[in-house]
Amino acid sequence: MSCDVVIRKAKADDADDILRLIRELAIYEKAEHEVLATKETIIASLFSNEATAKTIICENGQGRIIGYAIYFYNYSTWLAKKGLYLEDLYVAESERGSGVGKKLLTHLAKIAVSEGCGRFEWSVLNWNAPAIAFYESLGAKPQSEWTVYRLTGEALQKLGS
Repeated sequence: MSCDVVIRKAKADDADDILRLIRELAIYEKAEHEVLATKETIIASLFSNEATAKTIICENGQGRIIGYAIYFYNYSTWLAKKGLYLEDLYVAESERGSGVGKKLLTHLAKIAVSEGCGRFEWSVLNWNAPAIAFYESLGAKPQSEWTVYRLTGEALQKLGS
C-alpha cells in the first residue's frame, strides 16, 4: 500500500535496483534494446562528483525499491529561473494505481518549489494513455506547440567534430 512507502534520495548502493527499474521501464516503453546503462555507469553518472542528475527512490514497507525518478535542472530564459526536468519516472507494475507515482511527483514538486524553480517539466510517449491521463489529473498540460529534436550517434558526432 502507498501509505507504507518511503521516498528518499538514492545512494550509490541503490544502483542495482535503479538499473533493474530502468530495464523494466525500457521493456514497458518497447525499447529494451536501447538500454546501455550498467551498474558502473549508473554510479558514475548519478553519484559521482560530476553528476548532473539526481535520483529519488520509493521503497515499500519491506524496504524493496518499487519506483524511482531521475531529474535535473534546466533553465528558462523567459522566466530567468531554473526549472526541474523529470527525465524518468517509473513505478513497478505491481504498485501502479497505489499512489506511488503521485507521491514521487509530489516530492519532486516540493523540490521544485523549494529550489525556486519556475516550472516542472517532463516528456511522455504519445501512446502512453495511462500516463497522460495521470499527469493531466494532476493539472499538468501538454506543450503541443513544441516538437522535441534530438541528435545522437553519427549525427551528433558529425555536428560535434
